[in-house]
Amino acid sequence: MKKTSWAALALISVAVSWGAAFVLMKDAIADQPFYDFLAIRFTIAAAVLIVFKPKVLLAFDKTTVKHGVLLGALLAVAYFTQTIGLELASAAITGFITGLYVVLVPIFGWLLYRSKVNRRLVWGVILATGALALISINGFSIGVGELWVMLCAALFAAHIIGLSKLSPGKDVYALTVLQLLTVAGMSWVGALITDGYEAPVDGAGWFAVLFTAIFATALAFLVQTWAQSIMDASRVAILLTGEVAWTAIIAVAVGQEELGLKTLIGGVLMTAAMLIVEWPSKNKDEPEVLLEPLVH
Repeated sequence: MKKTSWAALALISVAVSWGAAFVLMKDAIADQPFYDFLAIRFTIAAAVLIVFKPKVLLAFDKTTVKHGVLLGALLAVAYFTQTIGLELASAAITGFITGLYVVLVPIFGWLLYRSKVNRRLVWGVILATGALALISINGFSIGVGELWVMLCAALFAAHIIGLSKLSPGKDVYALTVLQLLTVAGMSWVGALITDGYEAPVDGAGWFAVLFTAIFATALAFLVQTWAQSIMDASRVAILLTGEVAWTAIIAVAVGQEELGLKTLIGGVLMTAAMLIVEWPSKNKDEPEVLLEPLVH
């Protein structure tokens, strides 16, 4: 089998692990405060990447540290809002709405830097708006959990925009480790100033921590980095959009939730919006969405 085929299978595995992470975290944070969960998760993830490549510590120059901490702080707040949303909404809905960041990235690029807007983005926004309405609106109100996840999607989009401006010329591996350490550090502060750190209560809690730290964070980053070295970045992103579908599939398969027709249609529309925005264009003048390897 060709390298690109192996890379495609590996990326699908990453998308599955991201989908499973939502489902595992939903149960885990019911028993362990979310700051505590995120603190141990990102500490382990950063440790794994450092052990995998110890020389990364030598790349911690002043500029890389400054940018890594700044991006990491933005990422930490994104995770805080996402996890609060996950406590209040279902795993499937959290996954669907988080996917909104794909559509928001080019919108933010246009607002901040007057980047060119293409027709596909317009269709993506229309579909994403319809998807949000179906997923989030109940009667004449929007769920609080859904609002938190919308904020999370906006923060993830802002993080990607920041990454596009601050990562060129930097050691991507070192920048990622610094971001993970920052998320871990801010989570530890949150844990210690609330009720003090509480470890996972049982084996299922520890499994959720280790799975999300190793497979959904550290290993996922390594796979993305490797895949983008041998595969077109747009194709990488398209394969990773499967995350939102896998979240719903796994949540239903394990009996954690049942999807109503409205939510199911909304999820399909959100996935379609993500694919439309990320699909590679034949127009060379059309700007591409930033597709750096993402910490998840």
